Order: sequence, then C-alpha cells, then structure tokens
Amino acid sequence: MAEKNSTLSKHNSLMVTSRHNARQYALLALYEWLLNKRPSADYFSSCKIDNGNKQVDKNYLKVIVTGTINNISKLEEAITPALDRAISTVSPVERAVLMIGAFEIMQQKQIPYRVIINEAVELAKEYGGTDGHKFVNGVLDKLAKTLRPDELNA
Repeated sequence: MAEKNSTLSKHNSLMVTSRHNARQYALLALYEWLLNKRPSADYFSSCKIDNGNKQVDKNYLKVIVTGTINNISKLEEAITPALDRAISTVSPVERAVLMIGAFEIMQQKQIPYRVIINEAVELAKEYGGTDGHKFVNGVLDKLAKTLRPDELNA
C-alpha cells in the first residue's frame, strides 16, 4: 500500500510540476504576444519545450495560451475593477501573469482558486518586478471573490 501511495504521490508531483512549467511557458508566450501581437500559432513553434528533463504539460500550455489570447478582452474587462490603475500601465510581465490567472479562475473550475493564485504569485516572484507578486496576489484575490464566491465560502 505504501508503494502505491508513493507512486501516486510521484505522479501528482509530476503533474503539478508539468502544469507549473506549462504556466511558465505560457507566461513567456503571452509576454511576447503582448509586445508583438503575433498570432498565437507562432508561439507553439517558438516555445522551446525541449529543456532536458523539464516536464511540460503541452496540452495545458496550449489551453492557457489560446484560451487567454482568444478571451483577452473578456479577461481584461473582468480584471479592470480589481486594478488600482489602467491595465495598459501594468508591466507586460505582471499583465501576462494576471491574464493567465484570470483565465484559469474563469475557465478552469476544477483547479482550486488558491492553487491558481499561488501559481500566479510564484510566476510574478520569479519573472516580475520587486513587489509585482503582491500586486498580482491582490488583484487575483479580488477577482476570485467575484467569480468564485461559493468556493471562497466553502
């Protein structure tokens, strides 16, 4: 039984890691898209997923990138009330992180909002400005309260 639990734990760990890595690549793709506005299909050929042993959930990467780009106006509209400034003034890194987080909060109901926010905060810490992670945390927390009130109250 312990061996089965160990195997399950290892599988869950790989899934979490591969999803985290997918979010990292999605951040890079969306950052580039925000700066260049090239069609999303370009990003799957330009994202180098062959990083040695790095596990990437390629399907989830595609879901995040295409879903975010296809719903960018809707996502920005949802985020705007939670912002303390115009979305156009948010740095491209934090903006891309916010778009990924907003997309997941809106469309990926099977993922707990706390996991989504934690992942976004980690991306902002790694790639964003000094206090960008605090900004991302606050905005996505407000968004989750609006879009997932039942989950917050549970």
